[in-house]
Amino acid sequence: MNHLTGPDGATHEVFNQPPALENHNLFDTDVPLRELLAREGGRWGEERVRHLGATLGQRDWIARGFQANEQAPKFHSHDRFGHRIDQVEYHPAYHELLSLAVDSGLPTLPWTHPQPGAHVVRMALSYLYSQVEAGSGCPLTMTFAAVPPLRKLSPQAGQWLQKLLHGCYDPTNAPIAQKQGITIGMAMTEKQGGTDVRANTSRADEVEGELYRLTGHKWFCSAPMCDAFLVLAQAQGGLTCFLMPRWSPDGSKNALQIQRLKEKMGNRSNASSEIEFRDALAWRLGEEGRGVATIIEMVALTRYDCMIGSTALMRQAVAQVTHHIAHRSVLGKRLIDQPLMQNVAADLCLEVEGALAMTCRVARALDNQASEAERLLVRITTAVGKYWICKRATSQIGEAQECLGGAGYVEESILPRLYREAPVNSIWEGSGNVQCLDLLRAISRTPAVAEVFMEELGQARGGHRLYDAYLDRLGTLVTDLGDMEYRGRAVMERLALGFQGAQLIRAGNENVVDAFCRSRLQERLGYCFGNLPSGIDCRAIIERARPHSG
Repeated sequence: MNHLTGPDGATHEVFNQPPALENHNLFDTDVPLRELLAREGGRWGEERVRHLGATLGQRDWIARGFQANEQAPKFHSHDRFGHRIDQVEYHPAYHELLSLAVDSGLPTLPWTHPQPGAHVVRMALSYLYSQVEAGSGCPLTMTFAAVPPLRKLSPQAGQWLQKLLHGCYDPTNAPIAQKQGITIGMAMTEKQGGTDVRANTSRADEVEGELYRLTGHKWFCSAPMCDAFLVLAQAQGGLTCFLMPRWSPDGSKNALQIQRLKEKMGNRSNASSEIEFRDALAWRLGEEGRGVATIIEMVALTRYDCMIGSTALMRQAVAQVTHHIAHRSVLGKRLIDQPLMQNVAADLCLEVEGALAMTCRVARALDNQASEAERLLVRITTAVGKYWICKRATSQIGEAQECLGGAGYVEESILPRLYREAPVNSIWEGSGNVQCLDLLRAISRTPAVAEVFMEELGQARGGHRLYDAYLDRLGTLVTDLGDMEYRGRAVMERLALGFQGAQLIRAGNENVVDAFCRSRLQERLGYCFGNLPSGIDCRAIIERARPHSG
């Protein structure tokens, strides 16, 4: 029996509290993830994913996630002798987490093991990792996404790619020749332009061949301790992409200086900075004037990772809620047995089911880029998914906090950290409006992307009467470009729900399909979570998501 004791002895018995959700396997307790991994071609990586899930579910690794966020990174511009060092100091837990992630293949797996299902397996690994610590995912996703544009760099590409793909986390601040492994960052945004990178004023002057010197600034540069950064600057031929190392080829510090770290609402474990470069050496990637086209390959993959990250945050919220309500009683009855709480919790679970199915379908498409249709599907679905999933995370996690009451609002719970983390994925790599305009751009320039998208949805026809009716109503939604720039968000929402419905129908759980279609593909009973129609087996949906631990 547990007691709280004061100066006069015991005051009360502690009871009706759930056990800590720890020392369990994040993969084994996630039924939808297990099903998707097997169905989408990732069965060969199951043991790798299970191993990471077992590790991340342990108490000490969960604690590392808290430690990395509670002890924010610190910036040191100079050493004690006055030498410029531009060093960011992280809590040791941050480095331990990154080492685990790199060892598990998060930034490298599809490039080092290019086989069917590689992107699906990597998606599952990243999904589990981000549930415990999301901020350190920033350098992981940028390193992963840097590989396609780095392949445009010659002859230096060989050394950079070799160190990147080595799969070793090396946090030392040293030239690349002295390191076992590297991480790659990205810096595009400037003060005056923000999203409009074509307004960038940073200047690039050619030295010789692919080597240039850059002068300018970046308003946002996340993970500034990466070994090099993809940056955009104005060369003679226009906006161009460059690889800027932190150390020059001769072993001296490159003329890249951190001005300060950003004080952010969330994403606390990840250092985001303002930087300036003053005749800093950099290598050109791609042709002059083709900077956006070059770096967009990286941006497309980081946007996809935003889908993974937001889905992971929602999954962790659902794990906390379903675990809590299974152990907590109110008015003599467990919350999981009370109809109104069942309605809310099942609705939260459905949001994760749809988001995960959509994200996994993009992973499968990335595994099949030899197909033109799959390439086009990635092009449009990344914009749709990035918009919808990242936006839904904030409201879904907010509702999850309310399910735990005050316990979900205090910092001892992980939910406040999830809530603060959620908005960054909507903002980073293009806000919601940017995704809407990207959709319009894709459809207007390549009408086939809309055709491929609708063909994908058409494959699920017959799976549910409400889905079929919804598909009929979509009609010319993606081909009528009349006032698309104004109604872009409405289009995005409808496409996202249709796509999620199609993937859930394909997954084949009739209870989930019926609940999703009845709650999201017809007129809603209400706008908040917890407005599922009558007759849905909420308990079955909850049990699919609930981590059966403790």
